[in-house]
Amino acid sequence: MLQQLIYVALSSAVPLTEQRLAIPVAVGAGSLDPIHVCIASYLGSLLPVPFVLLFFNAIFKWMKKYKAFDKINIFIENKIRKNSAKMVKYKELGLIAFIAIPLPTTGIWTGSVVAAVLGLDIKKSMLCAAIGGLISAVLITVISVVVGAAFFGV
Repeated sequence: MLQQLIYVALSSAVPLTEQRLAIPVAVGAGSLDPIHVCIASYLGSLLPVPFVLLFFNAIFKWMKKYKAFDKINIFIENKIRKNSAKMVKYKELGLIAFIAIPLPTTGIWTGSVVAAVLGLDIKKSMLCAAIGGLISAVLITVISVVVGAAFFGV
């Protein structure tokens, strides 16, 4: 069981899929308690936050020097441009809501990147990521349990 929960935690730290994939897969497998899945996923999703907040700008600046990274740089810039207006307007509440809503292109990774680029306070951004990540983990777990029960009898 511990090995499976570690896998859930690490899966939740992966960009793009994060909790949105790790929780439904783990709950759907049926061998783990959904509460344990929620906690493991939440903790795992927080792993990259301090690193993103502290090092993203330096790494992104370095990447911009090399043509090989052009496609990923454009992808990242588009994500930042698309999502930064909400953060500027609503600050911490916007960051919490952005991270908490489990939709494509939202989440802890993107929220942390936008916070880093906008130069939001690191401590506040960490707290916002923790609150938004918890809300997201609970929402996704509840949805996974309800949908699993309704459609698959899990």
